[in-house]
Amino acid sequence: MTTAWETPSDHQAPEDSVHQAWRADDILVRARYDSVTGFDAGSGKKRWEYATPLRTAVCAASTTADGSRVLIAYGAAKKGKEGCSTVVALDLADGRELWHTALAPAAEAFSGGNGPLDPEAFSGGDGALATGNGLGVILDAGTGKTARAIHALDLRTGSPRWTATVPKGCVPGPIASAAKQVIAVLACGKEMKLAAFDPADGKERWTTPLNTRSGVLTDASVTITATEPIVLRVDEGDRGIDAFLTFGPNGSPGAAVQATGDSYGSIGTDVAVSDGRLFALTNGGEWGFLAAFDLTTGHELWQEDLDRGSSSVVQGLHAGAGRVMFVKVSRKHGDSLYVFDAATGDEEEHRYFRDDTDDVDDLLPYGDRIIAVRSGSYNEPFTAYERW
Repeated sequence: MTTAWETPSDHQAPEDSVHQAWRADDILVRARYDSVTGFDAGSGKKRWEYATPLRTAVCAASTTADGSRVLIAYGAAKKGKEGCSTVVALDLADGRELWHTALAPAAEAFSGGNGPLDPEAFSGGDGALATGNGLGVILDAGTGKTARAIHALDLRTGSPRWTATVPKGCVPGPIASAAKQVIAVLACGKEMKLAAFDPADGKERWTTPLNTRSGVLTDASVTITATEPIVLRVDEGDRGIDAFLTFGPNGSPGAAVQATGDSYGSIGTDVAVSDGRLFALTNGGEWGFLAAFDLTTGHELWQEDLDRGSSSVVQGLHAGAGRVMFVKVSRKHGDSLYVFDAATGDEEEHRYFRDDTDDVDDLLPYGDRIIAVRSGSYNEPFTAYERW
């Protein structure tokens, strides 16, 4: 793998600042605390830049784009997340601001009325903004813990569309937009639930407990891993569930993939969902596995020994179009790209990089090239590699 192009290195960013990347056709975009920048996917040349007003910083971003449109939020840099006070819709094609609103996305752990949730379970950079179905959806912080609301605006114009009808006694938390509905994690008294809302008018379609047998308490860590199908990572620590839970489009509970298993060890934070499967890097065996799970049954389908050794790091897990890939960084043997058949686990490619890859968060196929996405300071946000 040789380097086709790379963008200039980023300067240092504050610790825990927002990093988000999107691709819209031939434009690669990265958002960080001080700006949002678009690059040409074919050449790496800078196409546009959107800078927030003086003395403000980007504090939240939608994780996905609806076509070429995304949401970001910014606020007073010195106030931290509580200063996250303006939401903006951007067009990734040219960096144009479509509209902005004073709705402030929730950035702190939310409360269900019986004690706060784990602060690590929810932050403004993950679950406060969503796009989909032509909507920009905002988890509005409101003026108090019980004043939270889910608002939807027309993503093209910013016109208000609806405020979600949240079940009585529940407080909304992380949100996401699925293909035909908006979903949200709720704190209802002492129990956490999952709800879906109609994208046309915001009415509640269904609400279901995360665990119908024993419930999930509001101090658990819950994150939305995927929306097609719906997959939640739920971790109750030593006292209960630690698994990836699936739900049908009507809220019916599905299979669970346990975060720890005898054959594969423990699943970390590197996971990807594609084609009805969950792919994960685990710490099982001597050096870890790449494991695939069927989201219909929860069963492990296959695993590959990473053989990474004590001097290697595996990163940039990506799944899509019937393939799963990652980069193995080795101080002894150099960096390598591995590509596997998603259905069988058969190795399709193993190629060495001529140059060091540094820290890789994600890998994006683009034509015959592979684009590495990075968020760390002093690293290139994007580098395109080609087979040689």
